[in-house]
Amino acid sequence: MTPLDAQWLADHPLPDIDHDTDKNKRGRLLVAGGSQLVPGALLLSGEAGYRAGAGKVQLALPASAASGVGIAMPEAAVIALEVNDKGELGPSAGKVGDLIGRCDALVLGPGMGGGSDAHALLETVLDHKESGVALLLDAAAIGAAPDFADALCRWSGPLVLTPHPGEMAGLMTCEADDVCDEMAMQAADRFQATVLLKGPRTMIASSDGTVLQFHGGGPGLATGGSGDVLAGIIGGLLARGADAQLAAAWGVWAHGESGRMLARSVGPIGFLARELLPAIPGLLYPRGPTAER
Repeated sequence: MTPLDAQWLADHPLPDIDHDTDKNKRGRLLVAGGSQLVPGALLLSGEAGYRAGAGKVQLALPASAASGVGIAMPEAAVIALEVNDKGELGPSAGKVGDLIGRCDALVLGPGMGGGSDAHALLETVLDHKESGVALLLDAAAIGAAPDFADALCRWSGPLVLTPHPGEMAGLMTCEADDVCDEMAMQAADRFQATVLLKGPRTMIASSDGTVLQFHGGGPGLATGGSGDVLAGIIGGLLARGADAQLAAAWGVWAHGESGRMLARSVGPIGFLARELLPAIPGLLYPRGPTAER
C-alpha cells in the first residue's frame, strides 16, 4: 500500500498539454445523469471536468432541466433525455450510446438515484465496449455494475468506479458493515478497473495490484455534491488522456486539497461543493497548463 503524497505525484505527472492544441484535442467529456430531484448535479460534474482541463463538455440529463443547466453553464452542450414516472432517467439509453463516438471520456451516474433505468443505460454503453473511450461509473451506475461484470472486464478503455461504502457493499454483495479497505482491491480485480473506495481515507486500487491511500481533505467534504465534483475532475483528466490510475489519483488529491484549503479559509465544515471548483486548476497545473512542470 502506497501513500498518495507529493512524492507519488511528482513521480507520476499528468500528461503534458501540447501548445498546438484546440478544444477537441484537449479532450471531450460526456457526463450523463441527473434527475428531477437533483438537476444540478451535472453542473458540478461538468464544471469540474472543465476545471480539470477538458476542452469540451457535453451534459446529458433530464429534459426538464436541460434549458436551465444550459443557461447556467453556457460553455457546455446539453442533451435532453426522457425521464420515467419517478423523475429519474428513463428510456433514453440509446441516445447516450449514440454520443459515445463523440467523446473521449464518459462519466455515467452523477445525480442518478435508485429509481433510474441505470441498467438499460449501462447495457447500452457496454454495447460500445470496443470504443476505447474512458468510462467512469458513479452513483446509481455503480449499482448496475454487478450485473455486467463480465462486459466491464472487457471494456477497452480506462475504467474507473467510485463507490462509497454503501455502494461498495452492493458491488461486492456484502453488508455495509463488512466493507473494508481490502475490498477496493477485490473490486478492482473483479471488474478489471481502478476502484476508489471513498471515505475519510480513500483507497485507490488498480487491477495490476497497486493500492494507493489518501487521507482525505477533512469532514467538510462530506457534503452534498462533493462526489459529483470528484467524478467530474477524474472525468476531465480521463478526457485529457490520463490513464485510469493517474486520473483517479490526481482527482482524489486535488479534491482533497481543495477541501483542506476551504477548511482553512472558511471553516472545517459548512463550505459548499461548488466552492471546491475554483481551486482545481491551480492544484492540477500550479504553473499554468502550458508551462513546464
